[in-house]
Amino acid sequence: MPGTVLDREEYVEQAYFFRMFRERLAANVPAQEILATIHEEILSTTKLPVAIEFLKGEILHNGRISLGMAHLAHYFTPFQTFVFSQSEEDRSRFDQRTALEVLQFEAQYRSGTPTTAGLFIYQFESISRNRLGYDRGLEAIAGDPLYDEAWRDWILRARLHLGAIDFADLVHLHSEEFVLARRRQLGDPNYQPPQPILFGAKEGRIAKANRGKDPLYMFSALQRHLGYPVVPRVRPAFGAEKEIPALQAKLAQLEKRLQLVESELKGGLDLSKFYVKPVELPDSESERTAGAQPE
Repeated sequence: MPGTVLDREEYVEQAYFFRMFRERLAANVPAQEILATIHEEILSTTKLPVAIEFLKGEILHNGRISLGMAHLAHYFTPFQTFVFSQSEEDRSRFDQRTALEVLQFEAQYRSGTPTTAGLFIYQFESISRNRLGYDRGLEAIAGDPLYDEAWRDWILRARLHLGAIDFADLVHLHSEEFVLARRRQLGDPNYQPPQPILFGAKEGRIAKANRGKDPLYMFSALQRHLGYPVVPRVRPAFGAEKEIPALQAKLAQLEKRLQLVESELKGGLDLSKFYVKPVELPDSESERTAGAQPE
């Protein structure tokens, strides 16, 4: 069952918690050490310090923060738990720092004046862009307390239609823009659609303009025109060999030397290609003939 919508200060502190957690992980601080100290920075008037204490105990016993978040379903949403659990999977390419950034931006959006449409688009793009899986992902999204029964029913049905129906069509068919177009087409200003209207007219127009296109284009347009939150993207990790040209050149030389050693061990080393072609000097007799002056 969905939990309850928290007070604004809870989401403000959650955004701070996720941001500091991410920054300290990037500084190679162990997660246990972060959880052991960061609760002191959080406002004691919120429930977050108690939740952090519980997460600290869970990571010591089970080694997974997401298990503790699942036990605190009245505080953390199923989407938050799902995102972090995906980052803790052994074979997942979705790292914890990206997961924490996704949760940070979501908490920041909740601390303002969020709309159900804006929150859903952000959550859907998060699982889409990071390839977290639509089946479990949409099920987790549907459990968010901000959505009413109509939204939950549509999200669970959309999970079954993805792949067969374009996502932009799903948004457009449940928007005010679709209703207005039908009223003009039928000449009936009192027309009411059988399906619930979940998105506004602007969302419907943007969805209609992006039918048949990559959904990421629609997400980008919604962010530009309606101020929807931007989903963080996974940044490529650059090591020292990418940042220091001299070290990169040295590694390239070592690779060539290793290739030569491997070729020699296999008996396939051909030294002839390393020979320098000698410079052809003119014959001394030819020189004398060429240098002789006619009488």
